[in-house]
Amino acid sequence: MTALGVPRSIRPRRRHGPRAVAPDQPTPAREPNARSPRVVVLTARVGAGHDRPAYELAARLRARGAVAEVHDYLDALPRFGQVIIGDGYGVVVNKLPRFFDWLFHALEHRGLVRGIILTFLMCSERTVRRWTRDADVVVSTFPLSCQTLGRMRAAGQIAVPVVSYLTDPAPHRMWLHPGVDVHLSVTTACADAAGEVYGVAVSPAGPLVDPRFSRAHTDADRTDTRRSLGLTDDETAVLISAGSLGLGDVPALVDAALTNPSAHVLVLCGRNSLLREDLDARDRVTALGWRDDVPALMAAADVLLHNAGGLSVTEALVANLPAVTYHPIPGHGRANATVLADAGLAPWPTTPEGLATVLDGMAYTSPLSPWPAAPDRDVAAIVLELAAEEHQAVPAA
Repeated sequence: MTALGVPRSIRPRRRHGPRAVAPDQPTPAREPNARSPRVVVLTARVGAGHDRPAYELAARLRARGAVAEVHDYLDALPRFGQVIIGDGYGVVVNKLPRFFDWLFHALEHRGLVRGIILTFLMCSERTVRRWTRDADVVVSTFPLSCQTLGRMRAAGQIAVPVVSYLTDPAPHRMWLHPGVDVHLSVTTACADAAGEVYGVAVSPAGPLVDPRFSRAHTDADRTDTRRSLGLTDDETAVLISAGSLGLGDVPALVDAALTNPSAHVLVLCGRNSLLREDLDARDRVTALGWRDDVPALMAAADVLLHNAGGLSVTEALVANLPAVTYHPIPGHGRANATVLADAGLAPWPTTPEGLATVLDGMAYTSPLSPWPAAPDRDVAAIVLELAAEEHQAVPAA
């Protein structure tokens, strides 16, 4: 038997299909003179929701003695593909929301659209093969790279375990591939949804966020931050996050939040300078640009209001900040909202009046814990266990 409780006869190198990870097994110790495991992580510069988990995983792996490399999957695609996927994402969500919603659902099913996308992704394989050469494990935090890695693994072009780490609360077909060895998710809600909808074994492995979100902030820290933002003690600080690109109808979220007379809205506009300029002149609104002190902002806030359900919600849950969904963006935003609401992690009011009512009570509640029962079995531990198993499976020269 392997350390993961899987017979040697079906270990990752010779396996044909995904495998769940037992959440309660210890990570095997590395031999003192053994070569450091090498892990390659693929992400994509589509907002920050994929990049930050990738770099956080790399940092955790390096802290445990591994060699970790992070590559942007878009760099493996032709230039026009980089523009369409990377630069076009925010434009399509904001300007063509119905088209984006149609595309999101079209990729769920076999058909012409999905076939064209998957065929185009094959253009990345030469570069991906070079990146992953001599790796012990390959991890993806981006759905399109999951498809490429899964296909290459199934075709024997990648001979080491491939891991898909779902950064969204809601699973999607593009996150899942039968050639991927292990599918991991942030929350148990996502893992349960993947099993129910797709019949795919996904193991919850917890969040990959900056450790500062889990650190305790004193009352004095909270007071200082609130004062620096112009907040009074009796105001409800509503922190709005719309990702690094300021996606969706953010003004609608602001207007709805201000329906609550005690609300003061803090808007994380990311790199969207036009959105910041539009909101900055409003009463009871503080529009913020790109910030590196989001953990402190979350500690000072009373509730997170979001419209996408990605990394910001994970950070809020780690920081024990209640989260509320409102006016979610199409596609994955609505899918994430559904999973979060069904799991009791973030309510989803649909009217300004309903949001005002929710905000009245959210500052006094705490979200349910969505994490696995064994928090020491995080993504880094699972990846290193796979690397150790792979290293042991390779015959000595």
